[in-house]
Amino acid sequence: MVLFLGTKSYFYSSPVLCKSIASNSSHNHAAHSLDAFYIKRAADIADSSAGYTSPHPNFGCVIAAPSGTVAGEGYLYAQGTKAAEVLAVEAAGGFSKGSTAYLNMEPGDCHGDHSAVSALVQAGIKRVVVGIRHPLQHLHGNAIRSLRGQGLQVDVVGEDLKSKIMEEARKSCLLVNAPLIHRATSRVPFSVLKYAMTLDGKIATTSGHASWISSKESRNRVFELRGRSDAIIVGGNTVRRDNPRLTARHGGGHTPIRIVMTQTFNLPEEANLWDISDVSTIVVTQRGARRSFQKLLASKGVEVVEFDILNPREVMEYFHDRGYLSILWECGGTLTASAISSGVIHKVFAFVAPKIIGGKNAPSPVGELGMVEMSQALDLIDVCFEQVGPDMLISGFLQPVPDLVPVIPSEDETFAIDPSITPYESKIIFFYKTWDPYGAFSNFSPHPIQMPDGSGSYATWSSAHKFVGVNEPVAKDCVEKIKSAKSPEEAARMGRSIQKQHPDLVRSDWEGVKIDVMYRALKCKFSIYPHLQSMLLATAGSVLVEASPHDLFWGGGREGEGLNYLGRLLMLIRSEFLGECSSPSESTCTAL
Repeated sequence: MVLFLGTKSYFYSSPVLCKSIASNSSHNHAAHSLDAFYIKRAADIADSSAGYTSPHPNFGCVIAAPSGTVAGEGYLYAQGTKAAEVLAVEAAGGFSKGSTAYLNMEPGDCHGDHSAVSALVQAGIKRVVVGIRHPLQHLHGNAIRSLRGQGLQVDVVGEDLKSKIMEEARKSCLLVNAPLIHRATSRVPFSVLKYAMTLDGKIATTSGHASWISSKESRNRVFELRGRSDAIIVGGNTVRRDNPRLTARHGGGHTPIRIVMTQTFNLPEEANLWDISDVSTIVVTQRGARRSFQKLLASKGVEVVEFDILNPREVMEYFHDRGYLSILWECGGTLTASAISSGVIHKVFAFVAPKIIGGKNAPSPVGELGMVEMSQALDLIDVCFEQVGPDMLISGFLQPVPDLVPVIPSEDETFAIDPSITPYESKIIFFYKTWDPYGAFSNFSPHPIQMPDGSGSYATWSSAHKFVGVNEPVAKDCVEKIKSAKSPEEAARMGRSIQKQHPDLVRSDWEGVKIDVMYRALKCKFSIYPHLQSMLLATAGSVLVEASPHDLFWGGGREGEGLNYLGRLLMLIRSEFLGECSSPSESTCTAL
């Protein structure tokens, strides 16, 4: 369990090499060229942390001095680390004063925590150029208004700055945060289809042998794609035929979840994916399929999720609700065709090896789509070609990245326009992840705390408390590693991994004390941050529900069968702040 995000940070800082771009054209064109260059640079460095920042967007910031040189730059390394703008200002130092800050996306300061905006204002930044507005409605335009309200000049690409070169720069900003933009405009995660095939379009021989079609260089690129994804999905045929591990193998802190989609549940009892010591596996299947085998997988720690109707869209809508932004599909032709037909695939990466194997019945990467004429063929958009070792990588979009949704007036704004419309006040407030208006209530929110860990020191990550007090050297080493984690995702990964590998290292009383640990951490969090306490108090009279569809203890569960202990603790703390009780009484704790 990880509760709050740490204060450690990491940023990319390049040598000051970027000079002002010479141009023989008009001053306006030269200015646009310079702005476009730095906006693209901001998008490029934002992309450096893809996969680590989820569920946050990828943020990058470049500060250019009046002379045209880069004074400083930075990007959001992971959820809960320092904002890109803060890192860029720190790198620039005194050179920030009078400079221009280039942001690939409008800052998404979380619920009154205006660190990004404050950093730019206090550093003396004169002008801010924003690639795109924040795609989430409750954050859309907020930071831009705050910056302008502080007297800074803010230019938004596509609104204040319009030209062909600026539109290209804006496109780079859309692409680097395509997963979040898709989330804001649809109910499915951003899905990437990846496959490797021979020059004659085969993904395996007639016998089914497929190792290795592509080169080592191409396989390394696949590991990179995995590391940028929240999850990897395969079908039952792939598990039976290839027995994959589906690891990222990049040595970083982010490891994607493995998902197996199977209609029949005809899966082997022993498989690499059933080893969850390093990363979890989820099997999605038809309701009622092979109950005895479901119990076997559950005994290994593999999660099974049943669907009344098993199809790619239903599955993707579920994982959208579960909080996933980006999913990589590495399945065979049958499931690939079903996913494409369901409209859930957004981008394709096809590795083409200079090999020919032939075979009338050798499988191809995409199964039957029901097309009978070439005019029905699906065309890729924004196609790119790249040589990777001896292979050719062809990539492109099956669906364009949607433009940002229009801003819908809030209930208060609607009431101001038409007083006859009464604002709707919900009696139940659901919160989950940081893209939610009440996402700061989540135990994953960018508000670090320091609380006693029971061993005489302090911990930022609640995961460390699982192992505190255990005298085993491995447990003590685990605690120190968790304390030094750069992000909550890394801390949670460490805690989960060690708990799976060495369950004996978890403190014996953990099940009995974890609620108290969470209570103390929440009380600390909402005492330290006044704006969070105000938000919590503003929900008085409403039931708070942590809407995680998969967490049956802290969350509400998929169909409301969860215990919602996080929501219960928040309501208890809200009562204490309101003076209804000064401390958790025995009767109140019993009610929990």
